[in-house]
Parts: sequence; structure tokens; C-alpha cells
Amino acid sequence: MAAAAAVIPPLHQRPIKNTICLFDVDGTLTPARQGVSPSMLQLLTALRPHVAIGFVGGSNLVKQQEQLGTADLPVTTLFDFCFAENGLTAYRMGEPLASASFIEWLGEKKYQKLVNFCLRYIADLDIPKKRGTFVEFRAGMINVSPIGRNASQAERMEFLEYDMESGVRKTFVEALRKEFAGYGLTFSIGGQLSFDVFPTGWDKTYCLKHVEEERERKDAQAVNFETIHFFGDKTNEGGNDYEIFADERTIGHSVEDPDETAKILKELFPVVKDA
Repeated sequence: MAAAAAVIPPLHQRPIKNTICLFDVDGTLTPARQGVSPSMLQLLTALRPHVAIGFVGGSNLVKQQEQLGTADLPVTTLFDFCFAENGLTAYRMGEPLASASFIEWLGEKKYQKLVNFCLRYIADLDIPKKRGTFVEFRAGMINVSPIGRNASQAERMEFLEYDMESGVRKTFVEALRKEFAGYGLTFSIGGQLSFDVFPTGWDKTYCLKHVEEERERKDAQAVNFETIHFFGDKTNEGGNDYEIFADERTIGHSVEDPDETAKILKELFPVVKDA
């Protein structure tokens, strides 16, 4: 993808006009919390000269780099738009855009009450395994994991199976919604072992603000992205892809895994069917 990045046309000169493809990361471009495959990178490399591309994930940029970048290439050079933490940390063509802060929005006192409730709830949970990093603070949200983000891949899969049967995360989220009903927060289940907590409206649709701002640029490179394709795997109501998938500004594509993402891309854009 590096070689292609050097000859990528400016956004306003892409042959497929006014169109952008946005991708969830886990379960869409990569297996959950694993690295992107060479075949997916090759497909994105072939697609990018023709149409704008970007990713939008709940994790921070460090984790997106681990999954999508390489030792030699920053992930911010591989996509036109990089929307970490739902776009609260954002890059356009390798350059940072304005960011937002969850803790400044909520305030320290309310933040501590929220985190203390989560930690007490997790302490009282009777589940097969617990590891570490139960609450992860991010710029635009917190990520809460009953088993802990330090779980191994095997332990993640074990917890996911247990959660599907017992509804641990769903019940946890219901308790939070009741306790913090007046805080203006959204609780969104995603991935294998956790859920995100963020201000209502700061879901993945937040990144669309940056996309729409492209048409307001004061230079000759302004682009009005009239067609916004979104690909995600957690598109059911309550999943962390639901809001942007269902948004009237996007054309939503629900996928089971990266292979299905690739299949749909090749159907939508025949120019990459042999990639």
C-alpha cells in the first residue's frame, strides 16, 4: 500500500466522484483484535486510487496502528481518513483534524462516579475468568470489559461464547442506563469482550461531521461526498456500528467478516474485482 500511497490522486480527482467508503475495523477489515491480512491490504491499495477510503473504529489510534499499519508505515498514510475513537481523534491525508475530550465534556466528578460504579459492578460479577484492564480511558469515551482487556485471544473467544449465552454485557449496560439515565450517555456493545460509553451523538456517526466538512473547504480541493458507503459487522440495534449503518446519510453494508467485505467491494467496484 506504500507504493500506491505515493501516487494517490487528490480526493477531488478520484475517478469515482463524490464517493467514500468507510470501514469498521474489528470483524470488517480484520478479525477481532487481530492484524489485517495481506489480501485485504492489497484490495484497499487497488481501491484507493479510484475512491476515497477511511476507517472508523472505537479503539484509539495506537490500536488501529497495530491492526492496520505496519512497522514501516503509519496507518495514517494508508487511508485518506483515519477515524479513531469514532472520529474524536481524526486524520485527513495524514494530517490531524480537531479532536474532542470525553472527560472535559462529562466532568471529573461525574466521571469518577461512573467508573466507580463499573468497577464495583465488575467486582461482584461471577464469571468464569477475570484478567485486567477492566476500564480503559480514551479521549472520547471509556471502554468497559467485564473480563478485562488483558485477556488472551483464547480467553476472549471463551468469554464471547459465555456472553452470548448469559448476556453479561447486555445486563451490565442495562444497569448503567438505569443508574446514569440523566448523564446523556450512550452504551454500545462491540467486539468480543467489552462495550463503549460515550456522550450521546459521539457514536460512529460523529465521523460524518469530518466527511461533511470536506465540502466546506475554501480551496480547490473541496469534495461533496454525496455517496457514503459504510461497512460494519455490529449493525444490529445496540451494536457499535448500528447508528452509522442506519444513518440516512450512509449506504450501510452489514458483513460477517473481512471476506464478505472484500466480496461486496468487488461487486460494488468492478475495477478491483481482480485485486
